[in-house]
Amino acid sequence: MRIDLHAHSTESDGTQAPADVVASAREAGLDVLALTDHDTTRGWAAARGAAQAAGLGFVPGIEISCQRGGRSIHLLGYLVDPGNQALVTELEQARRSRLTRMDRMVERMAADGIPISIEEVRAQLAPGATLGRPHLADALVAAGVVPDRAAAFREWLHNDSRYYVSHYAVDPVRAIALVAAAGGVSVIAHPFTGSRGRVLDPAVVLEMVDAGLDGLEVDHRDHDDAARDLACSIVREHDLIATGSSDYHGAGKLNRLGENATSPEQFERILAASTAGGYLPPG
Repeated sequence: MRIDLHAHSTESDGTQAPADVVASAREAGLDVLALTDHDTTRGWAAARGAAQAAGLGFVPGIEISCQRGGRSIHLLGYLVDPGNQALVTELEQARRSRLTRMDRMVERMAADGIPISIEEVRAQLAPGATLGRPHLADALVAAGVVPDRAAAFREWLHNDSRYYVSHYAVDPVRAIALVAAAGGVSVIAHPFTGSRGRVLDPAVVLEMVDAGLDGLEVDHRDHDDAARDLACSIVREHDLIATGSSDYHGAGKLNRLGENATSPEQFERILAASTAGGYLPPG
């Protein structure tokens, strides 16, 4: 069974609608897919309906934006109750912060003569989707400023850029508690990648383990051998769930569905740990 537990749609920063992500997953030969858009559950219904029609297993998920000491941390929450009020409130605060943050980033770029407007950025956004830097990157591509998303992040939008503006993000320990209270399972996404700024301090990971973290995303394209070894050692020492995923974004990134996968044994641990349910089996 091929299981990919990290994918994005146009509800956040992917380039395909939720149903189209499901279709691509089926074409890639996957048996189970999780949709994990940033700070939103809006794509679940469409993805679930498409998965049911295609006979694909579906896991509702979310990627929660967290921050500790200026370092961005992404927490995957699987099988949460989307109606949990504490979680909904936290996600709405993060989404509102992203809007004002984008205004400030565009203002900084325009002040330096970079030909971009907030209207052009919003034109890249699907209705109701979570606004993020990838949409600014797409606007820069459309304006002919850069050739692709990767170049936009490399030249203008990385965390150390003069144009970067942070947005509100919940502390990761609180995020773990929110996921647990919503009946879900928490897994740190790509914890030790160096491509997104400073590598996450293992001490913070251990603090998250003490707070009830369920697992680590071990196999990810942005993890080199040393990062995977470190993640594996923490997983073994603390008996955590180990996942592997593509972090698929459609045309927005090179990541391909199924390029990393989660074993059926580890997936069963996720299902057993959830109290909210919501898994749609394949078939």
